[in-house]
Amino acid sequence: MSAAASAPDGILLVDKPQGITSHTAVSRARRALGTRKVGHAGTLDPMATGLLILGVGPSTRLLTHMVGLDKTYTATIVLGAATTTDDAEGEVTGTADASHLTSADLAAPMAALTGDIEQVPSSVSAIKVDGERAYARVRAGEQVELQARPVTVARFEAVAFRIGALAEVDVIVDCSSGTYIRALARDLGAALGVGGHLSALRRTRIGPFAVDGAPGADALPETGADALLLPPAAAAARILPVARLDDERAADLASGRRTVALEDESGIVAAVHGDRLVGIARVSGRRLLPVTNFPTAPSSTAPGPTSGTA
Repeated sequence: MSAAASAPDGILLVDKPQGITSHTAVSRARRALGTRKVGHAGTLDPMATGLLILGVGPSTRLLTHMVGLDKTYTATIVLGAATTTDDAEGEVTGTADASHLTSADLAAPMAALTGDIEQVPSSVSAIKVDGERAYARVRAGEQVELQARPVTVARFEAVAFRIGALAEVDVIVDCSSGTYIRALARDLGAALGVGGHLSALRRTRIGPFAVDGAPGADALPETGADALLLPPAAAAARILPVARLDDERAADLASGRRTVALEDESGIVAAVHGDRLVGIARVSGRRLLPVTNFPTAPSSTAPGPTSGTA
């Protein structure tokens, strides 16, 4: 078997530890797998822990279809102090007595932050302003005001509440891609009149993929890491309807030609031949139209698009 044919290809789920960047996690996966063709489907801040989805080899092309998946987080919000970054890594900009708060006080403001809402992202987010990341402008001393964006918070639930020098609330959040949990902490504190920030964050789910059982990004084996890869066809089947192709239809689609679709196919589908992902296709007028093809052997395609929230 040639080196190209044996190159790793698939989706790798890793559990990012606290204190490292998502780029560092990608670098560790590259070393463990012996390839530079590794991309991610969404970053986590260094303070945060939890699930990263990495695409390896041709499977970086699948990342485009994963960046918009909804997510679940667990987090701890500190009430009684606001910070410049809306999390514990920023400087405190104001404090207020939160000792009077009870868990019952959280219900109304948390309900107001649930559902389809307009959210102003944290000013230290990675959103670009005139071609430059917002956080870079803030670090340069600029005052950055970002526009509110529509997001969906399907669940914003308090699971524990503690009163000490400050109030702390542990929460679970189910949300759409693009939701900033730091902004939820900031807005909850503002609604309660005491200020708030995020002190801990863990991503436990991205779409159908869970962090349970994922290896730590700092514990990937030096050899055999490719055995941890989810095959492209299996990964695609978890996020898209599957169109199973016969030999002729698979050859057509692999060559970039449209081919006949089955009656029960609709929208964007994963086109599979046997256990191989032939490509991602769109159904139009009973035809399968190629969207993204997957080669039988890894190519030199660069890692796919990335995005980040938190």
